[in-house]
Amino acid sequence: MDTADGVRIAAPHRELLDQILDKWSLSVLNELCERPCRFNELRRAIPQVTQKSLTATLRRLERNGVIEREVVSTRPVAVRYRITPLGKTLRPPVDVLLAWASRNMPAVERAREVFDGGEEAGA
Repeated sequence: MDTADGVRIAAPHRELLDQILDKWSLSVLNELCERPCRFNELRRAIPQVTQKSLTATLRRLERNGVIEREVVSTRPVAVRYRITPLGKTLRPPVDVLLAWASRNMPAVERAREVFDGGEEAGA
């Protein structure tokens, strides 16, 4: 991944980061870090996500070993999702990214305003 010229993100790393840091994955992981959840509990906790997007997100996270799916033998049969030990290791780096975003959001907002103002002037 690192080269003499700096950091180079290889395709497998990019794919994994895209899948773990996508729009809904962070919200799902945030919920599952607190407690195991059934599908509908996740839907209620993240009301903006569609059923289709939540299903796809859960499958990607499960495929990557970050969460696990457990079939609960109840009537009707239910499925519960929980974070894996591997998934728990994501918390510290995600917390660092969130802290960076919080710390730098005012500068990002100023940069956006400058950029958007420049686009309008150039249009």
